Amino acid sequence: MFRPETWSSNSSMEINDSISVLKGIGRKKADIFHEMGIETIEDLALYFPKSYEDRRSVTPISELRAGSKVLIQARIVNKRMGANRFKKKTPLMLNVSDDSGMLEVVFFNGYFLNKLFDIGKEYVFYGSVSENLNRFQIVHPEFALAGSSDDVRGIIPIYSLRQGISQKEMRRMQMDIKDIYSGIKEWIPEDIIRKNRLASLDFAISNMHFPSNAKKVLQSRYRLVFDELFTLETGLMYMKGAYGEVRGISIDISEGDKFISKLPFELTSGQVESWNEIKDDLKKHKKMNRLLQGDVGSGKTIVATLSLLKAIENGYQGALMAPTEILAAQHYEGIRTVCANLGITIELLTGSSTKKEKEYIYEGLADGRIQMIIGTHALIQEGVNFHNLGLVIIDEQHRFGVNQRARLQQKGTYPHVLIMTATPIPRTMTLSVYGDLAVSLIKEMPPGRKPVKTYAVDSSYKERLRTFFGKEMAEGRQVYVVCPLVEESEKLDLQAAEELYLELKEYFYKAYEVGLVHGRMKPSEKDEVMNAFHRGEISLLVSTTVIEVGVNVPNATIMCVEGAERFGLSQLHQLRGRVGRGAHQSYCILVSDSKNDVSQERLKLMEQIQDGFELAEQDLLIRGSGQLFGLAQSGLPDLRVANIIKDIEILVKARKDVLDFANQFGIEKLESIMKEELEKRFGEKFLRILYN
Repeated sequence: MFRPETWSSNSSMEINDSISVLKGIGRKKADIFHEMGIETIEDLALYFPKSYEDRRSVTPISELRAGSKVLIQARIVNKRMGANRFKKKTPLMLNVSDDSGMLEVVFFNGYFLNKLFDIGKEYVFYGSVSENLNRFQIVHPEFALAGSSDDVRGIIPIYSLRQGISQKEMRRMQMDIKDIYSGIKEWIPEDIIRKNRLASLDFAISNMHFPSNAKKVLQSRYRLVFDELFTLETGLMYMKGAYGEVRGISIDISEGDKFISKLPFELTSGQVESWNEIKDDLKKHKKMNRLLQGDVGSGKTIVATLSLLKAIENGYQGALMAPTEILAAQHYEGIRTVCANLGITIELLTGSSTKKEKEYIYEGLADGRIQMIIGTHALIQEGVNFHNLGLVIIDEQHRFGVNQRARLQQKGTYPHVLIMTATPIPRTMTLSVYGDLAVSLIKEMPPGRKPVKTYAVDSSYKERLRTFFGKEMAEGRQVYVVCPLVEESEKLDLQAAEELYLELKEYFYKAYEVGLVHGRMKPSEKDEVMNAFHRGEISLLVSTTVIEVGVNVPNATIMCVEGAERFGLSQLHQLRGRVGRGAHQSYCILVSDSKNDVSQERLKLMEQIQDGFELAEQDLLIRGSGQLFGLAQSGLPDLRVANIIKDIEILVKARKDVLDFANQFGIEKLESIMKEELEKRFGEKFLRILYN
C-alpha cells in the first residue's frame, strides 16, 4: 500500500520558505508552480487534489476488459527492446503474468526504463487496458516494485497540474513536506472549531493528500470547505460593514415617477420591482450598494435611466461607466433619445473624444452644467472632477478591476452605487460572492420577444449552415460567426479567426460583405468594424468573443459558435443574447465535434433552456466556482476546495456562525483572530477596507 510514513522529509524547511528549497525544483519548475499560484511551502501544502483514484483492489489479468483502468500485480516473464535498442525513445515491451493470464506492458521511452525492471520480480502496474492484435496491453502505466515504499496502491490523489509537473512528482513533493503540515496555524476561532466538532487542520491537510479511507477524505474536505467559506463570509461582513452602512446622500423620491408615464411602453414587473428597491435605497441617509442583474435585453438600462433622472431631479450629477467605447456610445444614444424632451444635459466621454470635447466636458462636469455623463474608463482619468456626483452606475462590472470601480466612486462624496450585469449570476453565487451588495433581479423579457431557436450540430453541417447564412442575408438579415477559444492562447485564437474570415470571404465573394473583429485590434479599429456591422454595411461578422459584450444589432438573426464545447454555458448564453433583439425569428447554432459526454450534455442544456439563471446554476455545477464569475476582478479570493452550489448548506452555516460569533464576542475579536488569513485571501482590497 501507499506508505507516507516511509518517506523522509526535510526537517530544516519552514512553512513560509520558497518552493525552490525543495529537491528537484529549479527555475523552470519554479516558474510552472508560480503559474499555478504556488510560491511557498504553505501554498504547496494547501494545493489540494481535484479527485481520487481508488487503487486498493488488484484485478486478475484474466478479468481485464478493454477501456478499463486497473491495478494489476504481476511478475515479469520476459522483456525486449524495440528494433534500435540504443535510441532513447525505442519502446520497451514487458510480458507479465499473475498466474491467471499474460499481459503486455509497453513503454515508448524504454531506453531509460529498461534497467528498472528485473525478470522474475513482481511489480504493481496501474493504467488503461487496450486491445492490440487480439491481446490486451497497458501502455505507459504507473508502476512500482511490489511491496516497496513507492507502491502505487491505495486511495491516490489526482491533482490539477500544468505540463512539466507529473502526478508522481506532486505526490513525492507532498510527501517531502508532510511533516511540516502542522506548521500551518489554525485561522478560525477555537470556539467555532469546537462548536462544529471540526477535525484539526493538520488532520484535514494530511488526509486530503494521503487518505487512508473515504471517510477521512469527507471529514477533511468538510473542515477545509468550512474554513474557506467562514473566511469568505467574514471578509464579506467587513465589506458590508465598511461600505454598506456608510452615511450618504438622501434623494427625495416624494414627487413620484413622472417620467414613467411618458415612456412609450409599460415596464415589466421585474423592472418595476427593481426600480422600487432602488428608490428605497436612494431615499435613505446611507450609501446604496446594489447589484442589478438581468439577462441580455431584459431592460436594465431603463431602470438605470430612471435612477439617473431621480438623482438629477434632486440636484445631483449621475455617471454611467461602460467597459467599451461602443457600449458606452450605445448607452449614450439610447438614454439621450429617451430623455430628449426633458431639458437635461447629457454628454459622452471616451478615449476617442477629441481634446476640445474633453476640455468642454471637464469644465461642464466641474461647474455642474453637465448633469449626466456616460463613458468608458476615461471617466476615472485625472482632470475629471464633478461638481456634485450623487449616483455612479457601472455596467458589466466584471470587466473593470477593483481599483477602477473604486476610483469612479471617489469622484464624489459617498455617491450611491448601482452595478449592472447581464451575466446571469446564480442565487448561490449572489449569496456568497456578492454578499456585500443588495441584489435586484429582472428575470422576464419585454413582451413580444421571440425565444432564440438553438441547435447543436457537428461540422458535417458546414455546407448547410453556409446555405442558411446566405438565405438569411438574402432577406436582409445579418450573421455572427464566433471562433473557438484555442488553448487559452490569444495568438492561436486570432489565427483561427483570420482563417475562418478568409474562408467565408471567399465563399460569399462579392455577394455579401464579411468583416473581422478580434482582441488584438485597437479599440478604434474594433469600433469601426462594429459600427459598420451596426449600420448594415457588413452582413457577416467573424469574431472572437470580443462581441460578448457589444453593440445592439436588432437585424442580426444568426449566432453561430464554432468549437462551442470550449465555452462555458454562461458565455454561450451571453453570445446567444446578441441575437433575438428584433422582430424576426433568430437562431443560435452551436458547432462541436466533441464526443465528450459532459460537452454533449452542456450543449443539450443550451438547446433546452432559455433562462440564463438556470443555465448559470448548471454552469457553476459543471465547471465549479473558481473564477467563473470573475472572483479575482471582484476583489474576492478564488475557492480552493469549496463548490458554491454543492456546499451551499455549509455556506449558510458558516455565514450564521460568523454573525453569531461577532454578536457574542464582538467584531474586533474576530478581526484579531482572522486578520492574517483575511489579508492573505483578500489582499489589498481587505486592507483598504480595514484601515481606510
